[in-house]
Amino acid sequence: MFVRTVYVTGDPTKIDTAVRALNTEGRELLQERPGYCGAGVFVDRDLGKLLGVSWWDTAEARHNSDEVMRLRRQAMLGPFAGTLTVENFEAVVYHPLQPPRMGGGLRVTRVEFDPADIDLVAETFRSTVAPRMETLPGLAAAGLLVDRERGTGQVGALFVDRDSMVASRAGQAAARHEGVAKAHVNVVGLEEFEVVHTDVHVG
Repeated sequence: MFVRTVYVTGDPTKIDTAVRALNTEGRELLQERPGYCGAGVFVDRDLGKLLGVSWWDTAEARHNSDEVMRLRRQAMLGPFAGTLTVENFEAVVYHPLQPPRMGGGLRVTRVEFDPADIDLVAETFRSTVAPRMETLPGLAAAGLLVDRERGTGQVGALFVDRDSMVASRAGQAAARHEGVAKAHVNVVGLEEFEVVHTDVHVG
């Protein structure tokens, strides 16, 4: 599976306009593209942050879809977008456990690593971090996204509600500490978002 993320910051008072555009025109455009496997929209309303994530069955399908989306992205995000960053990743591990819910929570841990250590990073997440995360009450899905060439990645933990996400902070911190030590990974960012929409079809 291959993933494109769109990370947008802007005026918090205008974020709902961008969300509506992504959940209507944006979703329709994505659903028309070959190889589309689902998408999610996540927000931090207090700070004015929006994370859009789309899933694709091949890197080629992701690339081809971006040629269309690039033309419409700025117009859809409209007056909200002060900054906009697009990144591409491979989903090397993805464990869906239960259906997520609107209003749930997403925690994103941003990491950097030596590209030569990619196999170690993936195996550590698969064998050590993910099993510990899966014991967290309310976890809906856990995944590791990586950019093999740049040595960057994101660990995503999706929870069915915000209370579960808040209660998981200590438990995931322990799993993160163990994984970082084993895989020689640097954590460069930690964020939490509200789930506005998510629908991913894997397999």
